[in-house]
Amino acid sequence: MTEHTSRVAVVTGASSGIGEATARALAAAGYHVVVGARRLSRLRRLADEIDGTARQLDVTDEASVAAFADALDRADVLVNNAGGAKGLAPVADADLDDWRWMWETNVLGTLRLTKALLPKLIASGDGLIVTITSVAALAPYDNGAGYTSAKHAQAVLHRTLRGELLGKPVRLTEIAPGAVETEFSLVRFDGDEERAAAVYRGITPLLAADIADLVAFVASRPPHVNIDQIVVKPRDQADAGRFSRQA
Repeated sequence: MTEHTSRVAVVTGASSGIGEATARALAAAGYHVVVGARRLSRLRRLADEIDGTARQLDVTDEASVAAFADALDRADVLVNNAGGAKGLAPVADADLDDWRWMWETNVLGTLRLTKALLPKLIASGDGLIVTITSVAALAPYDNGAGYTSAKHAQAVLHRTLRGELLGKPVRLTEIAPGAVETEFSLVRFDGDEERAAAVYRGITPLLAADIADLVAFVASRPPHVNIDQIVVKPRDQADAGRFSRQA
């Protein structure tokens, strides 16, 4: 178990995208950041750069989560960022394996980490749980039922916990981004770079750093201030499926 005297922030899914940017932002804000993901080589490079700690983590695996949590002597901030989408199929053509992956990663992964670290977050005296959901947690869209249902469930888990922890020294913030240009679409389309690029074509999407800035802002609020939910979209996006695209 590694001991730290500074406040400790845990960021899941930190090997790229929003997770990596969030780790950098929290480190710049003075936290010792423990980064977790499956791609350990990427994590180690990041941890070296921000003077943090890299630990391999698979949020879909109970033993991995338990080992990750047991290695921490404290946790002041937990950023539930690990997640993602697979496929873009109508319900009639749903791939059950894709659905299982999305629910395991987004919903049960968030549950496992939150449950494992909750005692340490409470013991910190000023804990914070930030869950990165999506505008897909607010409304469905055609061909997206697997992802939108998982994100709705993840968000309801988080929002329920807000009430269950009332009176405890833990704040909870949900950040629901719209289109952010990361590896998200590349994962969704199994590495198809053309399909992934088309998602952002003609718009100016959010960047991972935009979301990281919000996490750092929330973490900088005094203990009595709870920012329940932040919905953030590019100017070019009205809702999950409606964009203004330039030729």
